[in-house]
Amino acid sequence: MSEEGVRRERVVGIGAGAEGLPSKELATEDMVLNIGPQHPSTHGVLRLRLTLDGERIVQAEPIVGYMHRGAEKLFEVRDYRQIIVLANRHDWLSAFANELGVVLAVERMLGMEVPPRAVWARTLLAELNRVLNHLMFLGSYPLELGAITPVFYAFRERETLQRVMEEISGGRMHYMFNRVGGLKEDLPLGWLDRVTAAVAAIRRRLPDLEELVAGNEIFLARTKGIGVLDRDTILQYGVSGPIARASGVDFDLRRDEPYLAYGELPVKVVTRTAGDCLARFEVLLDQVKVSLDLADACVARLRELPPGPINQRLPKVLKVPEGHTYAWTENPLGINGYYLVSRGDKTPWRLKLRSASFNNVQVLREVLPGNLVSDMIAILGSMFFVVGDIDK
Repeated sequence: MSEEGVRRERVVGIGAGAEGLPSKELATEDMVLNIGPQHPSTHGVLRLRLTLDGERIVQAEPIVGYMHRGAEKLFEVRDYRQIIVLANRHDWLSAFANELGVVLAVERMLGMEVPPRAVWARTLLAELNRVLNHLMFLGSYPLELGAITPVFYAFRERETLQRVMEEISGGRMHYMFNRVGGLKEDLPLGWLDRVTAAVAAIRRRLPDLEELVAGNEIFLARTKGIGVLDRDTILQYGVSGPIARASGVDFDLRRDEPYLAYGELPVKVVTRTAGDCLARFEVLLDQVKVSLDLADACVARLRELPPGPINQRLPKVLKVPEGHTYAWTENPLGINGYYLVSRGDKTPWRLKLRSASFNNVQVLREVLPGNLVSDMIAILGSMFFVVGDIDK
């Protein structure tokens, strides 16, 4: 072994008679530990290559690509209606939001104006989807730390919302409800009443989950001060969404560059400054409350709107004019970007997807070193990523 690969460490005896023990020099070597590529209590197949000095992480390398499905290449051989089917699957917890970015990019290229009823309905559904996404992580994160009960509370609330989402779209995860020019069909009779009831039920019962986790001394010990990410690192790696806002990055596209109906809504941006695992959990929890308020505001506006169309009539073969555009949305996990290049055909020449989870997981190489192996899962779970969103 070369001199560079050996580190000298002084070992000092401790205990009875230790004073008389001479110190000695030992050659020690860092251990390389592979976490994965099985399913290490995360949302997908991830591999981490850790270099350890005893129980402390010296270096971390996230290795991605095990779920790569070539979605961007598949986009190039499918028309604009078929793309929506593929695009809503990379982050399976945010299917509606994934569809949204694609149709917004296509509508911008077409210069198409979407009916107001569709705009407000899309905004409502996007916020309901955001709540569904956050509830999954609010339940699964404590589970990864050993707390079983919170996931049952979270899934109770998820099922309440899933019923109204399934009623309107027919799907539980992959809704396929967006269309270029609006939505698939109008809202069912009485559906807004059921949304109001579901939102009220979740708002009423959310403190049960909050009290169970947020005030738990074991949970606090495992998360407070652990996995701290500073603001500069966040900006360098392009991390966005709840993780960035937990480190003091006060940026949210819904408020700062509004799309859909967000320009007419009082979007409250939740931030923290600690940047640790606890702050990321708290931001996610508070964002659920904000989304519930926005959902109520959308329902109230939809009740005021006069009857009208929910979509635009499209030609049988939809062709997008030659050119390019970039659309971005505030997805539940962060900023998603869609770069569309068209040659005037019925299929895109290129549709590049910038997914939030890719940047969010790359920053693990900065946040994991210096921490203990026992804290790795606590940090990993607090990064809120879906591996399909990384690999696309």
